Amino acid sequence: MVNYLHALRRRRTKQLTAHYSSDQHGDQRVAVIGLGRFGSSLANELMRRGWDVLGVDTDSQIVQRLSDDLTHAAVADCTDPESLRQLGVHEFTSAVVGIGTDIEASILIATNLLDAEVPNIWAKAISRQHGQILERLGVHHVVLPEHEMGERVAHLVTGRMLDFIEFDDDYALVKTVAPEVATGMPLGRSEVRSKYGVTVVGIKRPGEGFTYATAETVIAKGDVIIVTGKTQAVESFTELD
Repeated sequence: MVNYLHALRRRRTKQLTAHYSSDQHGDQRVAVIGLGRFGSSLANELMRRGWDVLGVDTDSQIVQRLSDDLTHAAVADCTDPESLRQLGVHEFTSAVVGIGTDIEASILIATNLLDAEVPNIWAKAISRQHGQILERLGVHHVVLPEHEMGERVAHLVTGRMLDFIEFDDDYALVKTVAPEVATGMPLGRSEVRSKYGVTVVGIKRPGEGFTYATAETVIAKGDVIIVTGKTQAVESFTELD
């Protein structure tokens, strides 16, 4: 599972790099199909960021509840390609399949979006197998929110991390309370990077906001720091006394 998630992240990074090097992101319209907890949360966040959002679901009560929050909301069964055509989804540059529990519907909708040649398709998967099917169909971005969040929370539960984000190639960004080995002297003299293989990039003192860390920064006991480096090195560093 871990290797599969890492492979997904690597592919996603390549796809996003290609996408954002083009002019496609200039059209800030996205169709979110499936307005459950994942889809509605995503749609609302996209609205907050200034995107035009078409929300679609088969449940009229859900659509009615969200109709005032989204640019457009519609009741439709997008397993029917004609419904997608009538909604004009083929004219959008981005679409998200937020349906997870009904795998058959997820696959049919993804297939319809691909047939409609929507350039940028995201789809939620509820399992590794579901994700692999979506990828084989040609879906551009597959998201496994439950698995990825589970991996993230596991790091928080088992260590002293306050937050954990892992990127490609086993590289992580971590928020943690500074261990004593990093305190009491300028970072340039503490040899944190050479000894432990991590870099302190940010610091937050009690009652203050985050600021960039420099070679002259002196970390005190109780400071919260942002650390980057290889995942294993970061994990080991946060466990130091």
